[in-house]
Amino acid sequence: MSSVPEQRILLVHAHPDDETIQNGATMARYVAMGRGVTLVTCTAGEMGEILVPELEHLAAHKDDQLGEHRRDELADAMKELGVTDHRFLGGFGAYRDSGMQWHADGYAIPADDTHTNAFWNADLREAADHLVEVIREVRPQVLVTYDEFGNYGHPDHIQAHRVATYAAALAAVPSYKRELGEVWDIAKIYWCAMSETRFRMMLRRLREDGDTETFEGMDPDGDFGPWVTADADISARVDGTALLDTKLAALARHRSQVEEDGVFFRGAENGQSMFGEEFYRLAKGQQGPVDDHGWETDLFAGL
Repeated sequence: MSSVPEQRILLVHAHPDDETIQNGATMARYVAMGRGVTLVTCTAGEMGEILVPELEHLAAHKDDQLGEHRRDELADAMKELGVTDHRFLGGFGAYRDSGMQWHADGYAIPADDTHTNAFWNADLREAADHLVEVIREVRPQVLVTYDEFGNYGHPDHIQAHRVATYAAALAAVPSYKRELGEVWDIAKIYWCAMSETRFRMMLRRLREDGDTETFEGMDPDGDFGPWVTADADISARVDGTALLDTKLAALARHRSQVEEDGVFFRGAENGQSMFGEEFYRLAKGQQGPVDDHGWETDLFAGL
């Protein structure tokens, strides 16, 4: 019987590829360190935009098989990162990608029509109970998910935040549904963040290189609203630059969702990619030792 790692982290994400974009380097780093890494994905991303022409037949309005395809993409990406414990909330197909549309002010909002099984329509208590069972089984000291805005407003990101927050609270109540496992209180909860300073630097470089399409309409000196986090509000930075190749290899496995020459891969060959650094806001727990920026360099700091 294999031993359980002493330190364990649980990540809760909405769709396949979200985990790699936001936390791929963090996940790979902790796997390499022998820490337990568990990923829970809430939907299979059935409504995702397909960026590969030969896969367009998988779309929801055609064959509606994108979810099955993205399940395989996720499995391949996790092999690249070394993550062996990855699950779908409630089991594969329990909740469907809700889709989204863009608000005139540039953030995501729910689509006008959603599937009856859409995650956005999920019963919060039912969805949280699925996660409570995982929390009590895995017993993580650290949980990572989105902020209350879902980083950019996507309804499934917001719902993942709600489910993770509620489940973490319920899992810590000794008398709550003992049949779901032994009580467990997660010591530290983090929300994924994008450093405002780093985002402005990246956007400025893109504009200087003549790219006006990526993050279209955004000005490097403009107001980004809740898309970014002021550096003063960031609690932790995981330096994954040494694992950038691993992160990008995993991201490339999400082939239906990323362009081979897209923004994520630009500058990787000369160390200029912005995606080797991953930032976090501490939502629960005490901040551990910090660097000169006032940021933790390890999400388990202080534990």
